[in-house]
Amino acid sequence: MSSSHQLFFFFFLIFFSVIHISTSVNTCPISCHATGLGPVIRFPFRRKDQPFPCGYPGFELSCNSRSQTILNLPKLGNFTVQNIDYQSQTIWINDPDYCLPKRLLRSFSLSDTPFNVENLMEFTFYNCSSVGNTAMDVPGSRMVSCMSGDNFTVVAVPTYWSNVSGQGIPGSCSVIDTVVIPFFWPSWSGLEQGVPLKWDDPDCKSCEERRGTCGFENDISPIFIVGCANLPGFGLPRSAKYGIIIGVAIPGLLCFIGIACYLCGRVRNYYHRRRHHSGTEFMSTSTQQSMVILTGLDTPTIESYPKTLLGESRRLPKPSDNTCSICLCEYQPKEILRTIPECNHYFHVSCIDEWLRLNATCPMCRNSPEGSTIVALSTSTSSSSSSLL
Repeated sequence: MSSSHQLFFFFFLIFFSVIHISTSVNTCPISCHATGLGPVIRFPFRRKDQPFPCGYPGFELSCNSRSQTILNLPKLGNFTVQNIDYQSQTIWINDPDYCLPKRLLRSFSLSDTPFNVENLMEFTFYNCSSVGNTAMDVPGSRMVSCMSGDNFTVVAVPTYWSNVSGQGIPGSCSVIDTVVIPFFWPSWSGLEQGVPLKWDDPDCKSCEERRGTCGFENDISPIFIVGCANLPGFGLPRSAKYGIIIGVAIPGLLCFIGIACYLCGRVRNYYHRRRHHSGTEFMSTSTQQSMVILTGLDTPTIESYPKTLLGESRRLPKPSDNTCSICLCEYQPKEILRTIPECNHYFHVSCIDEWLRLNATCPMCRNSPEGSTIVALSTSTSSSSSSLL
């Protein structure tokens, strides 16, 4: 696979993962009821069948066959969710069978949960005979209708109330149990709201007050960093930002890479041509002088030296001969090289032919090939530079 195809495949994977993440977050179900009734489920809560970014650990909810929203407390069991106030971070829970006081007769423990209660109070539950309506004589009592029957009445009384009022409990009442439970005192015959539980972490109060969307800042991996997005008047939604980044940044980056590759190729070709021809240019001085030069070889002699056409592998008998020592350029496939038989050194044909016409020595080892002679010449040159061709 070529580098351009690999680059395209890499950006395609990024595009697909970002679209998948934004789609999964935006399609989290928000209710257990088909018509959307019941409490709204959103961050930090999530349904157990939803992906991780929909909610915070410990805030999992489920739905039962009656389309009720269920919260499971490890030591207390399942409770229905009556309402969730995200701004005050409060959730109201109730008994699925609407007899919460009976559920509270057990030890009320919120350990291993992210929730807490603000008010706890000790209550004593009594079973009173309904003969003579003695249940009404219990001071500060609240009747628990869901635990009462035709011949008896169950009441709950704050334990401290008996001590403060000084009134005794009628003899027809027997103690069921004394427990510490959350104190929220509506009429226990209805229990419209249930018991309120609060949570502190994650803290989304300020985000809710600003009408933003609370959630994870990073949807790709489970890093519990909570942030606030989609604030009114503070920019585009996250999905729109992803679309702009993908639509503008990726094509721009691909264009930049293409232009950079084109410029690098032009620069490389320019320096290759310049260095290839620099070995044939010489400068002369403006003074008249006598010099002794070593004449080069004639054309038939030069042409008699063997030529080599390089293949795609650019291999030569000597692995070290990979650069022309005249123009200092690396050999490229399909270039023609010439070899000096006496020393078996390789050069570009154009470079070594020009060299041997002017110099009868090998540029590398300085050995003089056969057929060269030394001649004394007196020359006068101008101050301008000339090219000996």
